[in-house]
Amino acid sequence: MELQQISSKCLQNSEETAEVVNRRINLLTLHLNPVQDTPVQELELLRCAGKMKVIKVSTETLSEYMRGKHRDIQEEVFAYFNSRPELQTPIEISKDEHRELCMKQLVGLVREGGIRPFRYVVDDPAKYFAIAEAVGSVDMSLGIKMGVQYSLWGGSVINLGTKKHRDKYFDSIDNVDYPGCFAMTELHHGSNVQGLQTVATFDPLTDEFIIDTPNDGAIKWWIGNAAVHGKFATVFARLMLPTHDTKGVTDMGVHAFIVPIRDMKTHKTLPGVEIHDCGHKVGLNGVDNGALRFRSVRIPRDNLLNRFGDVSRDGRYTSSLPTISKRFAATLGELVGGRVGLAYSSVGVLKIAVVIATRYSLLRQQFGPPKQPEVSILDYQSQQHKLMPMLASTYAFHFATLHLVEKYSEMKKSHDEELIGDVHALSAGLKAYITSYTAKSLSTCREACGGHGYAAVNRFGSLRNDHDIFQTFEGDNTVLLQQVAGLLLKQYREKFQGGTLTVTWNYLRQSMNSYLAQPNPVTARWESEDHLRNPNFQLDAFRYRTSRLLQSVAIRLQKHSKTLGGFGAWNRCLNHLLTLAESHIESFILEKFIEAVKNCPDENSRAALKLVCDLYALDRIWNDIGTYRNVDYVAPNKAKAIHKLADYLCFQVKNIARELVDAFDLPDYVTRAPIGVQTPSEAYTQYTQNVGF
Repeated sequence: MELQQISSKCLQNSEETAEVVNRRINLLTLHLNPVQDTPVQELELLRCAGKMKVIKVSTETLSEYMRGKHRDIQEEVFAYFNSRPELQTPIEISKDEHRELCMKQLVGLVREGGIRPFRYVVDDPAKYFAIAEAVGSVDMSLGIKMGVQYSLWGGSVINLGTKKHRDKYFDSIDNVDYPGCFAMTELHHGSNVQGLQTVATFDPLTDEFIIDTPNDGAIKWWIGNAAVHGKFATVFARLMLPTHDTKGVTDMGVHAFIVPIRDMKTHKTLPGVEIHDCGHKVGLNGVDNGALRFRSVRIPRDNLLNRFGDVSRDGRYTSSLPTISKRFAATLGELVGGRVGLAYSSVGVLKIAVVIATRYSLLRQQFGPPKQPEVSILDYQSQQHKLMPMLASTYAFHFATLHLVEKYSEMKKSHDEELIGDVHALSAGLKAYITSYTAKSLSTCREACGGHGYAAVNRFGSLRNDHDIFQTFEGDNTVLLQQVAGLLLKQYREKFQGGTLTVTWNYLRQSMNSYLAQPNPVTARWESEDHLRNPNFQLDAFRYRTSRLLQSVAIRLQKHSKTLGGFGAWNRCLNHLLTLAESHIESFILEKFIEAVKNCPDENSRAALKLVCDLYALDRIWNDIGTYRNVDYVAPNKAKAIHKLADYLCFQVKNIARELVDAFDLPDYVTRAPIGVQTPSEAYTQYTQNVGF
């Protein structure tokens, strides 16, 4: 009996071996003689071919959900400049010509086009930011010049001043009769505003302030509108009050003053004011940045913007805020709108670049299987990896900045202290994170479009150069991220002292508790697609990482402060702190994206957004997979599954990429790049015509 079983088993093994050998021979035969009955039109991921779900996207429906409340006024801006070709910025233009054109563009938009942005700065900020995004799409220099006029110069007057200042200046700022500047930055001090050295000394005999630049380091530098067009400047200076003691004066901290710098009729520089041109810049050469020096320039006492501190006729200082630091914080808090605007506008720049690069990648064909048509370069996995996560990020940033603008608008109406803190943290973090990402992406888009991306007419060069400074002004990105990290640590202390967390930081309470426990060894190995695409898993992973970074950096700071002091410990942990801040902002962005997906009323649009959201989340997790692996939050098999699924999602997003970029609803006369036109058949025609064919 045993011999029969052995014999039977040997026969079975022999048959199985023969079957394996035959299958192997057949496979080798197919390699040597591939079947070519069906033409290959695109490169596909074979693992997905059997189960790929086709998503049908209505560009119009998705665009309607994306566009927001103020698309109509953006279309008015686009239509005005489209109807005035002489106001459109040419590719080749000198610095001086560009500056004059920018001024004509601004005046034309306001006086002829009837668009009055200043009226919305306080009353409807969301509408103002929508105008700013549209204007920046026309010419980034124009967008910045408008921001200097209305958000900075005008905003400082109405936000830091009182009714008397609004009554006197509002209408003339609004119609550009009073072009002005925002004179904060000095040669020696940019980020450290409390270190400014310009002084404003009160003279009780004449009831005036005397504005002085005490040394070269205090020269106001990079001041927009100063070199050519500005007639006034909001000058930030240390308020010095005379005393009757041995000191002679008391420093009351940094305040803002309205200082006329040019004659209203002759436009000549006023006595005591010295103005020089900062010259040609890397980008934004339509903005006339200048340097200002003041030599005993006298201004009326009423020119102090006195919302947070005032000086009486007899030289007495009064304020509702008890300390210099509180007054300084209140002053800077009113200027947070600039950061909100830059984050929002940076997304607008990213949209233009992604639209151009994606459309070109769908159009451009290079190589392919033997004796088959060439394939689109977006069919190559490498091109998908460059552009599809970027497209997903653009959508994510769109929803995050819409939320930021809504919160800012709510803050301006309610003046709620908790909301002010939230907006300060979010605006700092989103401005830093988004502008840095956009700056890197502009170079990636240029490279992804090869030689044709290098042509000035296709705009990547000008977009990259003009946007580059977004990482620096309105707060250096590294400094802003440190502010976010500092606020996170403050909330961390609150958590362990039993205090309540504000809305933005609320998730820390639960995720910190989760972090203090060991990762679940079962869920760490789950690798199904349903699990990985579950928004709860994605958001938990993002928040876990933030909580882990927060708890570990708090321990490090405590340890190093014993030997290095507070400043030295902070510097020792600086890179850790920056990573923490970025992680927190990524968690917030994902949270808002998930909410936007859930709130989308159209089923097909919701499916498309869910796909894009999943790619955003899993791409970010994979990019920092080492962090998750180090603490066994993700097992090796799960890490591999995340990588494979991210590849698959890139491929799926590629299949609806045209619809996704079209949903941004940017007309060809706004993108203004021949290789990025909506109608593919016209792209090369327009491009060749541009060079004279």
